[in-house]
Amino acid sequence: MMAPEVNAIFEIQNEQSFNEVALSVFRFQAENTAIYRQYIQLLGKNIQDVRGYADIPFLPIEFFKTQTILADNYASKITFQSSGTTGMTTSKHLVADPAIYETSYNKAFQSFYGNVKDIAVLALLPSYQERSGSSLIYMVDDLIAQSDVTESGYFLYDHQALFNTLSSLRDRNIKTILFGVTYALLDFAEHFAISFPDLIVMETGGMKGRRKEMIRPELHALLRAGFGVEHVHSEYGMTELLSQAYSQRDGIFTTPPWMKVLIRDTNDPLTLIEQHRTGAINIIDLANMYSCSFIATQDLGKIHADGQFEILGRFDHSDIRGCNLLVQ
Repeated sequence: MMAPEVNAIFEIQNEQSFNEVALSVFRFQAENTAIYRQYIQLLGKNIQDVRGYADIPFLPIEFFKTQTILADNYASKITFQSSGTTGMTTSKHLVADPAIYETSYNKAFQSFYGNVKDIAVLALLPSYQERSGSSLIYMVDDLIAQSDVTESGYFLYDHQALFNTLSSLRDRNIKTILFGVTYALLDFAEHFAISFPDLIVMETGGMKGRRKEMIRPELHALLRAGFGVEHVHSEYGMTELLSQAYSQRDGIFTTPPWMKVLIRDTNDPLTLIEQHRTGAINIIDLANMYSCSFIATQDLGKIHADGQFEILGRFDHSDIRGCNLLVQ
C-alpha cells in the first residue's frame, strides 16, 4: 500500500476528515511499519475491523527505546533522541521526511502565535543545547532563522544579555516569545526579574534534575511574578512526535487539527474512557507518517468536552521526560 498524500494531513478541517485520514495512515502503517504490524498481529486485531480512529490500536511508547520504528523501504534522514540520565535507555525517532516535521511545527506555531517573521524568538534551553538529536532545538533553530527580528537567538547561561534583550524588545513593543526549559526560566527569574506583560513565556520542559519538582500552580505563580506576565504558556511535545500541542494559560492544551488526544483506562490499556475522567494519554499524530502515528504514552491526563486536555502527571514507574509533566 502506498503512503497517503502528506498534504491531506495538513488540510484536515473537521472530525470526518480527521477520521478518514487517520484510517488511511493506519492502514499504511499497519502494512508497512514492521514493529507496528507485529504488534497488531499479537493483539489479534483484524485491520478490516477498524472502522474509526477510536478502534485503532496504540503502540506503547516504550518501543521507541528498543525497536526500529520506520516504514519498510524508507530510510531515516535524521534521528531525534530523547534526553536521559547516565545509564537510561533513550527513545529514538527515525524521521524519513524532515519536511513533514517542518510543515507540522510551522503550521501549528502560526496557528497559535502568528507569523514568526514578525516575532522575536528567544531561547533559554541549556540542557537541550548541550546534547545532540533534540527535536525541540531543530524547531527553535528554524523559527529563529525565519524571524526578521535581529535579536532572535539563544542565550544559554548569559542571563544578563537575556535581560538586556528583553528590556529592549519590551521598550520597542516588539512581539516576543521566550522558549525556556523550566529550571532555566526559574534561575533567570530569581536573579533578573522583569516586567514584560506582553511577553510569551513558553515553558518547554521540567527540572531535568537541576531543581526540586513543583506543582504547576506554584511554578506558574513564580514565573508570572518573575516575568510580569498574566499567563505562562506551555508546549506539549516529545521525541516520539512530530507535532506539538500548546497551552496559552492554566495548563490547558489544544492540539493542531492533525493531532488528537484520547484517554485510556490505566488498568486496561486497550480500553478508552470517557471525557473528564483521569487516565493514560493516547496520542494520534498524523505527522508521524513513516513511523507510527498511534502512540500510548506514559502520561496521565484528562480531556475536556471541547477536546482540550490537561497533563496531570506520569505513571510512577516511568522515566522522567523532557516535556511538561508536572504532577498537579
